[in-house]
This record gives sequence, C-alpha cells and structure tokens, in this order.
Amino acid sequence: MDGGSGDDHDPTTAAGDKPPRKKRYHRHTPQQIQELEALFKECPHPDEKQRLELSKRLCLETRQVKFWFQNRRTQMKTQLERHENSLLRQENDKLRAENMSIRDAMRNPICTNCGGPAIIGDMSLEEQHLRIENARLKDELDRVCALAGKFLGRPITGPPLPNSSLELGVGTNGTFGTTMATTTTLPLGHDALPTMVVPSNRPATTLDRSMFLELALAAMDELVKMAQTDEPLWIKNIEGGREMLNHDEYLRTFTPCIGLKPNGFVTEASRETGVVIINSLALVETLMDSNRWAEMFHCMIAGTSTTDVISNGMGGTRNGALQLMNAELQILSPLVPVREVSFLRFCKQHAEGVWAVVDVSIDTIKESTTFVTCRRLPSGCVVQDMPNGYSKVICVEHAEYDESQVHQLYRPLLSSGMGFGAQRWVATLQRQCECLAILMSSTVPTRDHTAITASGRRSMLKLAQRMTDNFCAGVCASTVHKWNKPNAGNVDEDVRVMTRKSIDDPGEPPGIVLSAATSVWLPVSPQRLFDFLRDERLRSEWDILSNGGPMQEMAHIAKGQDHGNCVSLLRASAMNANQSSMLILQETCIDAAGSLVVYAPVDIPAMHVVMNGGDSAYVALLPSGFAIVPDGPGSHGPISNGHVNGNTGGGSSRVGGSLLTVAFQILVNSLPTAKLTVESVETVNNLISCTVQKIKAALQCES
Repeated sequence: MDGGSGDDHDPTTAAGDKPPRKKRYHRHTPQQIQELEALFKECPHPDEKQRLELSKRLCLETRQVKFWFQNRRTQMKTQLERHENSLLRQENDKLRAENMSIRDAMRNPICTNCGGPAIIGDMSLEEQHLRIENARLKDELDRVCALAGKFLGRPITGPPLPNSSLELGVGTNGTFGTTMATTTTLPLGHDALPTMVVPSNRPATTLDRSMFLELALAAMDELVKMAQTDEPLWIKNIEGGREMLNHDEYLRTFTPCIGLKPNGFVTEASRETGVVIINSLALVETLMDSNRWAEMFHCMIAGTSTTDVISNGMGGTRNGALQLMNAELQILSPLVPVREVSFLRFCKQHAEGVWAVVDVSIDTIKESTTFVTCRRLPSGCVVQDMPNGYSKVICVEHAEYDESQVHQLYRPLLSSGMGFGAQRWVATLQRQCECLAILMSSTVPTRDHTAITASGRRSMLKLAQRMTDNFCAGVCASTVHKWNKPNAGNVDEDVRVMTRKSIDDPGEPPGIVLSAATSVWLPVSPQRLFDFLRDERLRSEWDILSNGGPMQEMAHIAKGQDHGNCVSLLRASAMNANQSSMLILQETCIDAAGSLVVYAPVDIPAMHVVMNGGDSAYVALLPSGFAIVPDGPGSHGPISNGHVNGNTGGGSSRVGGSLLTVAFQILVNSLPTAKLTVESVETVNNLISCTVQKIKAALQCES
C-alpha cells in the first residue's frame, strides 16, 4: 500500500491507435514515505496547495500525493476497525463467562444467611419490594394509557417493557415513555386532547400526579365545550343581554369533575367574548406566570402563588403546562369576603394560534386544613389569534360559593356573575392591554402634558399603580396584607376599620395607619357617579382636602382611549398666602365591569423627582378613594313611583343604581409603638359618614 501511488502511462502510446500499456506502479523512496507520514500526522486531509508543495519537494506528481493520502486514510480506518473488533471480542468473551457463572449460581442457589442450599422460590426482601413497586407502576401506566386513549379517541399502549439491564439503563429516562410525549395539534372543539408527560421528580406523589392529570384533562374538555356551545346550554338574559347558564342542561351534558355541590352553596356562571390587544402566546405566558397574572389583574387578585409546577410544557412551549396555584380573589368592598381558592391551572394548544387555559379546584383531591367557602369549577379562557396582534378571548367563569358570608347588598351582583364573573375578567384584560399598548407607543396622546419626560411618565405610572394596590389592600383584608381589627370606638355596622404598623417602609409614612371602608347603594348610574367623583372642578362638594374650592389638573397621563382611564396630578387651592398648595396624585380607571377613583396627597419636592424620571419607591403616600360597580339584577332599588321594592312587576321599571365603596387610609400616630385611641377610630368613622352624606347631597340622592 505504501508503494501504490497511481498509474503512469507510457508517453509513446498514441490515443486511439494502440491499446494502452499495462499500468506500471512506482514505489516511493523511504525519504518520500517519511515526509508523507510526517505530514499525515499533522494533517490527514491536505488541501490542494499543500499537495502541490509536497509534490514539488518530493519530486512526485500531485495525483500521486493525493492517492497516497487516500490510501493512507483507508489503511488507518481499517486498523482502527480491527482494534475495535478485538476489544469488542474480548468484552464479549468476558460477558459470556460472567453469564455462565450467573447461570451456574442460579442452578445451585446458596442461602446468604446459613450458607446452605436455598429453597427454590425464595426471594430477598429487596426483590419482593421491587416486584411490588413494578406491579404498581405497571398498573399506573395502564391507567394513564387508558386515560390518554379516552381523550385521543384511540387505544394507547405503553412503551415496550425492557428485557435487559442495558435497556433499563438507557430506557425512558423516568417518564412514561417517548410515545406519551408526542404532541398532536387538533382543531378546537374536537373531543380528543393530546396527553402530557408528568415528570416523576416532583413533590407530588405518582398517584397525585395521575389524579391531577385526569382532572386537568376533564376540566379542559368541559371548558372547550362550554366556550363553544350556545343554546340550550347558554341562554340570553332579557335584562342586560348577558348569557346565563342553563343549569339543568349543564347537569345533563357534563359529569361534575369535582363532585356534587356542597350543601348551602350557590352557583354563579358567566361567559364573555372580547377582542384584546395582545397575541395568544403573550397572554398564555401572562396567565401561566403567577406574578404577571397578579400584575395584569391587580385590582381583582389580592395575592397569588404557584405551589407546585407539575409540568412546564412540551417542546419549549406552554403546551401541556400543569401547575398547582393558590389565589385570593377580591371585590373592592368590605361586605364581600376574599375568595381563597386552590386550583390546578392547565394550558393546552389546540391548533396553530389557538390556546386554552383552564382552572379547576382540587379540594376533592387534596385535603384542606381550612374550611372551603368557594370552589372553582372548570373556568378559564380560550384564546385565538387575530390579525395585527389582536386575539379573540372567550372567557368562562363557573364557581360554587357560600353565600351566607356575603352581605345582602352584594348578593344580586355575585349571583348574576358580574362580581367575579367573565365580564369583569375580560373588561379588565382589555383595559390593561390597551394601557400597555399606549405606553409602548412612541406617540404621546394629545391630552397629555408634554412637559413630562418618557421616564417621568413611567415613574408616575409606577407610583400610581402602587397607590392603587395599597388602596385595594386597605379595603379587602387578605392574608397577603396583614391588618388588625381594633376593638375601640363606635363605628357603623357596615364600616370595617383595620389598623397596621408601618415601620421602615420608604413607601409610606411611619406610624399607626388606620384604614376604614364601607359600601352603600346609590340610585344613580355608575357612569354618572364616576364622572362626578373624578371631576376636579366638583371636588369641593365632598373632599375636605380641596380647601373648599376647585382643584387644578397639573399633569395628565392617558392610560386608555376612554378619558376616564388616566393618572393625574391635581393641585388644591391654598387657603391663604402663607399656606403652600398641596399636590394630589390621582388614578382613575373605568371599564364595563366597574370603575375606580384613587388618590393620595403627595410631597411636592418628591413629585418633582418622580416627574423627572426619579425612583418612585421612596415617595410616601396613603391612598383613599372609591370603587364603583353596577348593582346586580334583582337588586332592591327604588322603582319609578319612588317606593323601594325588589319586585319589578306591575309595569314599574327598576331604576338602575350603583354600589359605592368608600375607603380612607389615615396616619393616626407617627409613632409605630403608640396605641390606637378611641378618638382616632371615631374620627375616621365620622369622616366616612360625612363623605357619603356629601356625595348623596350633591347627587340629590335620598338619605
């Protein structure tokens, strides 16, 4: 092989006249071979330039050099294969000998305790445990395969069981096999749903994971059907045109996946469709991230957390993501308790650009140490991409709750599904996404004051959101925001008074903070009430901070197309020349489900820093404000003849009203160690009562 370098033809051979001579081979000299070997060690694949150089140096033709390297590479490959074969043969002989010794040992078993011959059929305790575990896992696999077959519409078989130690070592990597991980995209509405891999290294047990998976798939199936089915499952309500669930049809169509309704619980159900300025992937990521979900719906969610991630999804997406979550849902009123729910959240992609996210309570699976006052039946949304970054959202909300803890004033609102229902989720999502779209836009709305820089707008909006979050926390006593109920002072029956100590928090003044809130019914429309409370020119009719005169808007930042969605900086008139005018930061927002007016007095130098883009975290504020929702159908409001009656019969139409929540947070003592006095509680109670009376008088409402 070293000598074979190519074919050299005799130059005297004439083409076409005589047959070519027999090829003659040329053997390389030892010096040539040494040079070729040296280059081969450095570069087994020389390029054309290197071969040309070598041929000149060794007095060889370039094709001779080329063929030598080809032959040398072939020779090297053959030698390597022979070496590998030799090693494999030795390993094979070793395994065969080991196999023979194991077979001999199995024919003549010896007891490890006494050293005598063991009785055939005996097995070690470890082997017994392994066999029991193997049988349990096989049953679990059969159950999951049967469940997958149910939703795929075809039988599913598990992966082939390994029959050697090698397969056990490199098999399914702790999952149910590769066949279970395949993703099938299906058109929305098809009964079949692809299965999902549940990792085995989660805190939940294998049995829990199987039950969670089964519940999530059943809930997803129910959500999709409820989102797409119209009559007779959903019936249009004559009053307001909202959709109402036909409970008889629901019970005929679906098997309750979390058991029967507890005694004393009532049901609320709603469905809403809307178009939102967000694409499906971004919305799904927001819903599957507890922090982003709480930020998007910060007025509805008092607190949330993800307790366990059972699956992150498949293929780097949220398709098949399953997680355990806790949440505290709220209506901004002290008369409605916070709903604490523990649920599964399951995300599934049904087709290109079509996703669904479903929630379902797990109270029937996991024992809870606290008494459950609310259960979340399959609820969630189906999201479908639309052109220009929009998406169509179909939201379904279905819950069972203990109505006895809800004040009579709010029961019609909740039973109609307007309190915690789909309309509120969709309306809030539309408003928040519209706000994000405006903030991301390079153009500033014409009404905005151009004196504020872009960084200043961001700082002001961040401060306003913190103010609104603190306001909501002072209305609803959730476990996230710790408040104490004082036993001092005379307060009205429907006024909730809470206190807390503020220590080392740069976002609010130090001392004893007292929060008081109440809710009342007013015979005016929510829009009229909202317009009255947010108008800075009419502020003197109810606000003691106005010094008896109108306020002036110093800055305005739009948060939506509606002029009611904005953040403003107001200045109150000074009572005398020596008094410095005060600034008030105010955020107002309105959508189809309700509205908010939140405000707080702020320090003038601090606001100058914020408006120039400075950090807003060090601006101390204590918010107060109003939350407005429409009263629910069947609410006991006045009818056209002036009498108060819940019955709208006899041809008299009920006047639509509003449910107004008024809340104040006041620093009653600048020392955190001070004790709350009776006078402080009574002062705040009188402030709330006086404010409500002034609002009623200004709107000419009956007391």
